[in-house]
Amino acid sequence: MMFDNLGLTALPAEDEALRAPVRAFLQEATAGMPPERRARSWSGFDAAFSRALGERGWIGLTLPKEHGGAGRSLFARFVLVEELLRAGAPVAAHWIADRQSAPHILKFGTPAQAAFYLPRICRGEAFFCIGMSEPGSGSDLASVRTRATRTASGWRLDGQKIWTTNAHHSHYMIALVRTSGDAGSRHQGLSQVIVDLKLPGITIRPITDLTGDAHFCEVFFDGVELAEDALIGNEGDGWMQVTSELAYERSGPERIYSSVVLLDEWLKHLRTQPTPSQRSMALAGRVLSAMTVLRGLSVSVNGLLAQGHSPVIEAALVKDAGTTLEQLLPEAIADVLGDEPDAVLPDGLLRTLAYVAQIAPTYSLRGGTREVLRGMIARGLGLR
Repeated sequence: MMFDNLGLTALPAEDEALRAPVRAFLQEATAGMPPERRARSWSGFDAAFSRALGERGWIGLTLPKEHGGAGRSLFARFVLVEELLRAGAPVAAHWIADRQSAPHILKFGTPAQAAFYLPRICRGEAFFCIGMSEPGSGSDLASVRTRATRTASGWRLDGQKIWTTNAHHSHYMIALVRTSGDAGSRHQGLSQVIVDLKLPGITIRPITDLTGDAHFCEVFFDGVELAEDALIGNEGDGWMQVTSELAYERSGPERIYSSVVLLDEWLKHLRTQPTPSQRSMALAGRVLSAMTVLRGLSVSVNGLLAQGHSPVIEAALVKDAGTTLEQLLPEAIADVLGDEPDAVLPDGLLRTLAYVAQIAPTYSLRGGTREVLRGMIARGLGLR
C-alpha cells in the first residue's frame, strides 16, 4: 500500500549544523525588509541576493562538486530552504533552477548539458522557469499541444505556455512538448527540451495578479529553432520525466511555509497582548501542531528522494495538505482579529495579512490543483 514507507525521518546533525550560519547571514540580508515584502519570499525576485547565495555555495548544495555544487545531502538543502522561507528571503531568481531544473538535468541530461548548465546554476548566473501548463489544459499536462518538430539541424518549436513563473526574468525554460502524436495521444509522444529564452520567435507577456505583482507569464513560441542537443533524456520519455520532476516541486517546505511570515507577525502580536483571546490561542495551537506534522511528512518525502525513490503520490499528499493549511491562515487570522474590532493592530501585520489574503487562492493552483492531487492520492490508496 502507498505511504507505508513514509516513516519518521530525522535531519542529520551535520546538516542541522548548517542552520546557524544561514540564519546569521539572512538576519543581516533581510534587516529592515518590511514583512509584507518578506511574505513574498519564493515569489520575490532578487538576482543580486541569489548571486550572494551562490558565492557562499548555497545554491546547488546537492549537486556534485565537479559541477560546482557542494555534494551535500537533500537534508542540507531542506535546512537551507527552511531558513530562507522562515526569513522571507527573496529567492525566486534561483528557486526553480536549484529546486528541480538542476537535479533534473543531472538525472536525465547528457554530460555536456550538465557541464554547461549546472555550474552556472550554482553561481546564480542561470535562472530557469518551467514550461508545463497551457491554455485550455489546466493541470492536465498530458493534453499539451506545444510541439517540437524535427528539422535538419534540430527542432522547431511552436505553441504557447501559460502561468510560467518568472519567465520574463529567466534565461532558460525546461518545456514539456509534444514530439509525436497529438493531444489525444495523452502520455505518449511527450518530450522535454531546454529553451534559451533569448532565441528569436519567443514572446513573453507578464500577467499582473490581484496583488499587483507580475511573476506569472504567457510564453509564445513561433518557429523557434532549437539545436539537436536541446532534448533532455530520450524522445518520448517526457511524461515519465516530468512526473519525476514534480516530486521535487510538490514536497518541499515551500508547500508548508508560504504564509509563515504572516503567522510570525500574528504570533508576535499575540505575545504583546496581556490576555490573548481563547480563540486566538486555540488557533495558534491548531496551526502549529498541523505545521509540525506537515514538516515531518515533508522531511520524510525528502528522505525518500535522498534514497533515489520518486515519491510522486507522497509529494502530492504533502502539497495538498500544506496548501490547505497555508490557505487557512489568512482567513482564520482575520477572523480572530475581528473579535476585537477596536484594537490597534500593527501596520506590518495588516499589510502582510492583506497581501497573503489576496495571493492565497493561487496556492491550490500552482504545482497542481487540489482536484488533480486528490485524484492522484486516491489512486495511490487504491480508491479509484
